[in-house]
Amino acid sequence: MEIKLTAVFQKVPEGYIGFVEELPGANTQGATLEETRTNLKEAITLVLEANRLLAEESFPSSR
Repeated sequence: MEIKLTAVFQKVPEGYIGFVEELPGANTQGATLEETRTNLKEAITLVLEANRLLAEESFPSSR
């Protein structure tokens, strides 16, 4: 399954910030745009993993 998300990057005095519109909590920052993109990919993975664990805890019979 492939999911397309909207990544937003913004230049700030300290470097860049990035976030995903559809995924609250998936946000990051970095000194360069490339670093911010890499960090955001990791943030997305961590948020999705955490959400999956929370869902499994809420509905243990669905495993």
